[in-house]
Amino acid sequence: MTLGRAYSVAVNGVEGQLVEIEADIGQGLPSVHLVGRPDTTLQESRDRVRAAVTNTGEKWPDGRVILALSPATLPKVGSVYDVALAGAVLDAAGAIPSNRLSESVLLGELALDGRVRRVRGILPAVLAARNAGRRTVIVPTAALPEAGLVDGIRVLGASTLLELLEWLRGGSELALPDPVQPTAETSIGDLREVVGQDEARWALEVAAAGGHHLLLTGPPGIGKTMLAQRLPGLLPPLRERDSLEVTAIHSVAGKLSDDAPLITAPPFVAPHHSSSVTAMIGGGSGSARPGAVSCAHRGVLFLDECAEIGSKVLEALRTPLEEGEVRIARRDGVSRFPARFQLVLAANPCPCAPARDIDCICAPLARRRYLGKLSGPLMDRIDLSVQMHAQAAGAFTGDEVESSEKVRARVTAARNAAAERWVELGMTTNAEVPGHILRQRFRLPREALAPVENALQHGRMSARGADRAIRVAWTVCDLRGGDVPSAQDVLQALSFRQRGGV
Repeated sequence: MTLGRAYSVAVNGVEGQLVEIEADIGQGLPSVHLVGRPDTTLQESRDRVRAAVTNTGEKWPDGRVILALSPATLPKVGSVYDVALAGAVLDAAGAIPSNRLSESVLLGELALDGRVRRVRGILPAVLAARNAGRRTVIVPTAALPEAGLVDGIRVLGASTLLELLEWLRGGSELALPDPVQPTAETSIGDLREVVGQDEARWALEVAAAGGHHLLLTGPPGIGKTMLAQRLPGLLPPLRERDSLEVTAIHSVAGKLSDDAPLITAPPFVAPHHSSSVTAMIGGGSGSARPGAVSCAHRGVLFLDECAEIGSKVLEALRTPLEEGEVRIARRDGVSRFPARFQLVLAANPCPCAPARDIDCICAPLARRRYLGKLSGPLMDRIDLSVQMHAQAAGAFTGDEVESSEKVRARVTAARNAAAERWVELGMTTNAEVPGHILRQRFRLPREALAPVENALQHGRMSARGADRAIRVAWTVCDLRGGDVPSAQDVLQALSFRQRGGV
């Protein structure tokens, strides 16, 4: 038989699709031809695979080898197909039996000496193999901790091509993944370390309880970054489904740690203010990769010195903030990455940023231009805005302040109340609820809505801003243990939208 077959997975975004690889050995001069829309990296695999097979001690076929990857219309990107290509060729040459090969999915890149190297996107590839009904998936041994997170499919690890071939021939068994060990939570700091700033601390608690976006403005050294870094410590651990989704994104981005393959805590991503649109949103040549907004999915995206960030980068955040998803269009299709994150912005009030506002030497026009990069449409998507002031006294007192653990208990209770309320909609936080649901099915009493309607009539707020204010009011209500937001809750939510000095 001159026809062999093996299976691998193509990953696009965080979703995978099973790829069938057929090998045909025919007459003609010795050569290797790849068909099925391979990219440059995959085209180069012809030499990698041939050298790996030869250096393993196997004989490469003396003939014209045609390798077809199906579906033919799907672009094939990367080196994840190397092991499957070698398996298909050796199957066509009759060097290995096909009973185990036909039931397995092979993932991994081949070194010239036959070592199986780790590739990006192992977790979504294994999930795709399971969803396609495959029984076994073979991954590089280094990727076993990541691949072992998936239940419902047999995961085996091979460190060399020779080990894999021996297993396919019924020889020695391959490595199995170890049980996933829970990792200790890592926190950047505790909220008790922040002195004063009661108003900002309360805004941080509201943001954590409802999943709202937050803007902190004030002079340098006042504690904006400290507060932002402590926001993940107020959030509850990720649910199992969210944990796998976040881990899959980091797997595609190549940022998973071997020591902690499963991400169970909300991520905290803080890109530099010089980051480009591609680094922030995602993209790149060839296969699109997730950006900072997707790596912060179900966590916190902190943009320090946001007034120094380019206007195009800031405006690119508008769609992910509204829809919770990034869509990167390419010639061959659209890659989708989840991006449901909490945005925390921090900015100085002006370029010179003195400790006291009275010492500012900036011209009025310069002050307006500095924070003018935060456009109206972007600010309309920010739920909470706080102007922080210098701590005049009490910075060195020993007064006890609340720890992150105490605040997290209140945040968790508020989130549980919101999740129970929105369970029929499939949502967990107030920030995710569509505006029409708030206005129709969960409409507030007329006396509570009066401040919002007054702001709309006088043009001080857009319809989107009104919806966001009502979401914050629900969060304030959940934190105090109420059933329906009162007029006082709505007024407090409106006050957060009128602060910040922007």
